[in-house]
Amino acid sequence: MMKVSDVFEVLQVRSLTGPAGLEREVDGAYMSDLLSDVMGKAKENQIWITLQTHRNAVAVASLKDLAAIILVNDNQPDEDMLVQAQEDGLPIGLTSLPAFELAGKLYNLLGKA
Repeated sequence: MMKVSDVFEVLQVRSLTGPAGLEREVDGAYMSDLLSDVMGKAKENQIWITLQTHRNAVAVASLKDLAAIILVNDNQPDEDMLVQAQEDGLPIGLTSLPAFELAGKLYNLLGKA
């Protein structure tokens, strides 16, 4: 099993929120941009791949006890998203990759292929 910090390092995802939560283990990933979909289907310890850059995404991730959020396509988070994530100890990462490419790389990295 990999940790969030390992995923970020291998996939060259830039951490935006500091060290809190980076040692958490990752069980998989969920890719969606609909908050209600993530609330209904994402599972604990998954990384959420999304373009949602607002505070409500952190609330959903915390509610579902997700391991981290990775923002794709260089979508810059709102400042209040970062503040809330730091308060919740939830890692937020940023990549220039599109969601599809990141999901494929993460799938292979986690040994699901």
